[in-house]
Amino acid sequence: MPYVDGFVLVVPKKKVKTYVAMAKKAASIFKEFGALEFRECVAEDLAVPMGRGFTKMTGAKRGETVFFSFITYKSRKQRDRVNAKIMKDPRILAMCGPDDTPFDIAKMACGGFEVVVRA
Repeated sequence: MPYVDGFVLVVPKKKVKTYVAMAKKAASIFKEFGALEFRECVAEDLAVPMGRGFTKMTGAKRGETVFFSFITYKSRKQRDRVNAKIMKDPRILAMCGPDDTPFDIAKMACGGFEVVVRA
């Protein structure tokens, strides 16, 4: 089964275009190193009637939106190899300066997930 890195993050609405441009650059690099799929999904309907919505869960405020993102790999082992390359890649490092990040890292959640159902 594949392995997935998942992310939920908050982006100021005025920085969405900047974030999407950065994500497109990162996507091509992740795919170059072997990621199978790279998805960035921006919130469109967060007024859900059940559970705890992403807005409340992330602490997103007026003027911010939520992204749900994931990267798919063949396996965790392959994910680890890709991420080792990513962490050293100068193109990625150039996008990750403290003044360059178009989102609040304190409102970001991430983790690695083993796929258990695939339909």
